[in-house]
Amino acid sequence: LAEAILARRVTCQALVRMFLGRIADDAVGGRLNAVTETLEPEALRRAEAADAALARGEVWGPLHGVPFTVKGSYDVAGLVSTWAIPGREGAPPARANAACVQQLLDAGAILLGRTNIPPGLMDWQSYNREWGVAKNPFDLDRTPGGSSGGSAAALAAGLTAFEVGSDLAGSIRCPASFCGVFGHKPTFGVISPEGHSANGALVGTDMAVQGPLARSAEDLELLLGIMACPHSLERLRPAGSSLPAPRVSTLRGSRVAVWAEQAPHPVSGEVAQGLARA
Repeated sequence: LAEAILARRVTCQALVRMFLGRIADDAVGGRLNAVTETLEPEALRRAEAADAALARGEVWGPLHGVPFTVKGSYDVAGLVSTWAIPGREGAPPARANAACVQQLLDAGAILLGRTNIPPGLMDWQSYNREWGVAKNPFDLDRTPGGSSGGSAAALAAGLTAFEVGSDLAGSIRCPASFCGVFGHKPTFGVISPEGHSANGALVGTDMAVQGPLARSAEDLELLLGIMACPHSLERLRPAGSSLPAPRVSTLRGSRVAVWAEQAPHPVSGEVAQGLARA
């Protein structure tokens, strides 16, 4: 999409209107319940400005005019971050965007809204009393996973060009798998966690990270490079955007560890057979 915008094959306003139209159609039909909050006036104004800038020969960045959504737990200036926790509806709205969201905006992207989550991000599905249940676009009787379930469902259904999720115990990876999209859990400290907290206190574990969801591995690489940034939390010792080169360029000869079963969480026979064949 970024290439199509720069080549003038499509306008930023046309793209934003297309995605907002899809979101509205889904909301009226009550199908996925993936996107829970939209920023339509702000997105349309920014799209108009993006087109005007391009007409003057100005390019804001590698994501100039590309629409995106973010997980409902990220701070967005002017919106209340309830984390779908009952009783937090009266909390004050965020005064600034989450750090990684701002990085994407600085790269030229256009924020459309936020997506569905479970309360406190503590579930492998995405249901809450405030916004209801998010559904899998491939089968409405199944879950898109959690806690970035609304993120993956919106992306898979074409309601957004890319998404920003978070992951502690599979919250990006499981929904990406359930919905057939790409997700990445980066190394702790590569992406700033600032602006991703229910009460302003960041999760004190090196397992909780922020990361992108996209429709290809190439898009993940682009987004990670943009979202990776130095930040003010000294204890994280961030890697920044200078990531080390990959140790291998092919999976041939690599060994893969598989945790095949665990007593409290039985694996279905179909999945076990598929792993055995692989």
